[in-house]
Order: sequence, then structure tokens, then C-alpha cells
Amino acid sequence: MLVIEAKRAQYSLTVAIPQALAYMLADTNTEKPVFGFVTNGNEFRFIKLIKGVIPQYALSDLFALDSRDDLYTVIKILKRLADLIRNS
Repeated sequence: MLVIEAKRAQYSLTVAIPQALAYMLADTNTEKPVFGFVTNGNEFRFIKLIKGVIPQYALSDLFALDSRDDLYTVIKILKRLADLIRNS
């Protein structure tokens, strides 16, 4: 499962992360990790949630459109996540 949460450019991604995590926690499959992606159109961050007795999540580095190769990296990660979801 992949959750995507988008906010307006003037918002910090920090505002979107709790909302994305709430959607991610709603997934009933506890055996596989849940992936999330938050964006405000300029910045991008990925989230990985592992459910268990105590759910744990990790955030990726922050990617931004104005950074040299960040958009390429974001697209590459999204393609990889699509492959994981398709093959699961």
C-alpha cells in the first residue's frame, strides 16, 4: 500500500506527515510495511511504516525541486515502490 498526501506549497511537510501516518496505520495488513509519500509540490519526503506491537516509522531525506538531481531521485523511488506494490 502506498499513501500519498499532498499539501499546498506554502505548507511545511511536517503538517502532512501525521495525516499520512494515520492513513498508513489504517491498513489492515500487519505483515508488510506500508509506504507513504508527502509533498507540497516543491518538497518531497517518503515514509515507511512497520506495524507491530509498537508501530515504527522512518522518514527519508528531504528532496526538493530546486536541488540538482532530487526530482530524478524521487521518480526513481516512486518507480521502485510501484514495482514492489505490483509484485506483492
